[in-house]
Amino acid sequence: MILAAASSYGSVPTCPTLDQSEKPRQTHSQSRKSLSITNQGFNSNATITHRNTKSCECYDFYKEIIPYNEAWSWQKNIVEEKKALIERNEECPDTLIILQHSPVYTLGTASSEKYLNFDLKNPPFQIYRTERGGEVTYHGPGQLVMYPIINLRNHKMDLHWYLRALEEVVIRVLFSTFSIKASRVEGLTGVWVGNQKLAAIGIRASQWITYHGLALNVTTDLSPFSWIVPCGIQDRQVGSIKRLLKIDQSSNGCRETDLDHPDNCQLIDITNNSLIKEFSEVFQVEVIKKNVLFSEISEKNF
Repeated sequence: MILAAASSYGSVPTCPTLDQSEKPRQTHSQSRKSLSITNQGFNSNATITHRNTKSCECYDFYKEIIPYNEAWSWQKNIVEEKKALIERNEECPDTLIILQHSPVYTLGTASSEKYLNFDLKNPPFQIYRTERGGEVTYHGPGQLVMYPIINLRNHKMDLHWYLRALEEVVIRVLFSTFSIKASRVEGLTGVWVGNQKLAAIGIRASQWITYHGLALNVTTDLSPFSWIVPCGIQDRQVGSIKRLLKIDQSSNGCRETDLDHPDNCQLIDITNNSLIKEFSEVFQVEVIKKNVLFSEISEKNF
């Protein structure tokens, strides 16, 4: 069974693509347009620059395993709160959520079930069809998920730019922290090292407020990906930072006993710190961590 979280959004619509020939207009009717996108030929070498540094509240729950439906509902609640602020002409700050999920498969609004390699009546894990762009993917422990809920009016009203910016965050993390040279692949969304996809990206924007985001495989068990065709791409693999580091250490003649350092917890810690740092630099925001427990968020929202 494919699940959908209950919300005021009602049924999930078929998502339109962004017409690049149409310049964004900040009219009331235009701002109500909801957009979903995975990848449309955008200049991957576009420079990301901003004049002013703004604040971004950060809910850093990266050590917690949070059910997908709770995080999904929470995101949509935040989006509605930000829309209300805009309607009242009040300041609409950016929000960043970082967490891990319990094992789950998610599909984009137009995803095809042909990419599922199991019986829908007996799935390995729960399945959710969401309003994000993109095909099926897997979330699970060891994978850091970043949900930026930002007002693109404060940055650049261009979803292609936004996707490339998210990719840039991961590319910088991999190189600056692990000396892993990652890249983009023309015509595809995400971050790649050779033939392996390390980060999947699927977003939605409503009134130019983004939600959903990116998932970076750090110490993830990759076996659940074998039950699907990840992102609908048949001829490529899924990788993780941990696996790449082991391969690199092995090729440099390290002993087997050396391959477990840093351990999984340290690797998650290091990656999370780097993600926040690079996100701050790419989007030119000051990340301010909120001192709150997820249990408090859960009591308020669910």
